[in-house]
Amino acid sequence: DIMAAPSIYLLVFLSGFRTLHGAECHGKPSPAATANNNPIYVSPPSFVKSVANGKLFTVGLGDNEINVVHVWGTPYQMGHAQGELMKDIASKFIDEVWEYLEDEVENAINSTVSIFKPWFLKDVADLGLDVALDLEIDVTRKYTGQYFFDEIKGLADATGLDAKKLERIQLVGELTKGQCSMFGASGTAVANTGSKLLQLRALDWNTDGPFKNYPQITVYHPVSGSGNGHAFANVGFTGWIGSITGMSATRVSISEIGVSFPDNTFGSDSRFGIPFTYFLRDILQFSDTLNDAMTRTTSAHRTCSLLFGYGDGKSDTFRGVQYSHSVANFFTDSNLQPTADWHPRIKGIVYWGMDWLCPGYSSVLAKQLQSFHGNLTPEVTIHNILPIVQTGDLHIAVYDLTNNLMFVSTARADGETGPQYAYDRPFIRLNMTEVFAVELPK
Repeated sequence: DIMAAPSIYLLVFLSGFRTLHGAECHGKPSPAATANNNPIYVSPPSFVKSVANGKLFTVGLGDNEINVVHVWGTPYQMGHAQGELMKDIASKFIDEVWEYLEDEVENAINSTVSIFKPWFLKDVADLGLDVALDLEIDVTRKYTGQYFFDEIKGLADATGLDAKKLERIQLVGELTKGQCSMFGASGTAVANTGSKLLQLRALDWNTDGPFKNYPQITVYHPVSGSGNGHAFANVGFTGWIGSITGMSATRVSISEIGVSFPDNTFGSDSRFGIPFTYFLRDILQFSDTLNDAMTRTTSAHRTCSLLFGYGDGKSDTFRGVQYSHSVANFFTDSNLQPTADWHPRIKGIVYWGMDWLCPGYSSVLAKQLQSFHGNLTPEVTIHNILPIVQTGDLHIAVYDLTNNLMFVSTARADGETGPQYAYDRPFIRLNMTEVFAVELPK
């Protein structure tokens, strides 16, 4: 109840924050980086088991295997189906993430380096972790679709997990800092024998915590005509219902970069709005076209500074998005920002490496894109761009939106063998036409 705790909400209002400007990231890839010559797995997913509104498959092989969970029905039914199929794994993931948050927050409060945003750490220090997260849920609830809470209720009922704890975990993306990379390539930039629109989403986030141990692709099949959108695939983690990576049955796809080094074109941020992982899921679930995605972005109650990428395989078009509370700006190859010698405009390509202002990575990404300009394919991206730029440590999706293919790689889990980071590991190809055609259990 907002009226019951005016002092806490005054604290939130006063901490409505303005992003610091003027700095830039100083990291860069190793000059000794080498190509990723691993084969790409192309076999279709293998069926494991089913429940009333869900099916579980696995795709890949051995230490490079990912769970693919299909769910059908209402939001509650889809949450319940995932919980039935993945009860033990979901419970372990949620409990381990919570323990990880507690440990990391305690360490971060006494450190100058942290994965968390400073305002969140202040809330935790003042109020405690539970209250700080509940506060964030409360101030974003009015901007969040009820279907998210209905799905969480279904997941909680099936697993026995506390629904409030599940709600808290979903906000991790909004409260932490990450570095990621993306590009969208079309026209003369791509090979004329392959995709007319190629898109990269490389997630550089956290390989020390539990996330690497629970990769999952969740394929949602909402009830047709129910107002809950269309089918889409969410690349994330078991029990995680927001979106940071994925593509839809309408061939709309997303990329995302957390912005730690903005300039003054971003303006200010706010805590009052829709959490961005829920917003990106809405893009996947409800946007039929690129224009739909752009309209939704312009009208959204936006929060923090981010970069998004939207691809549309029907029109073979891509837009980069500068996103904050203050702005929603869209970029093509002809107006790409920021303008700098380390971030040159390249015909047919929109791209950013690791951040808005990140010369070390953006310049290497630009060099690789220029070297393979006119010959870009998913395979070239996997073998010759990602491992050289060294981006995508936790997971990667490469979308061939013309042929409706998605190539995925994830970081090495505990107990697995091979390279540590997703960009050095084998990729798995998914035929998304076949994925979205999977039928409800009879």
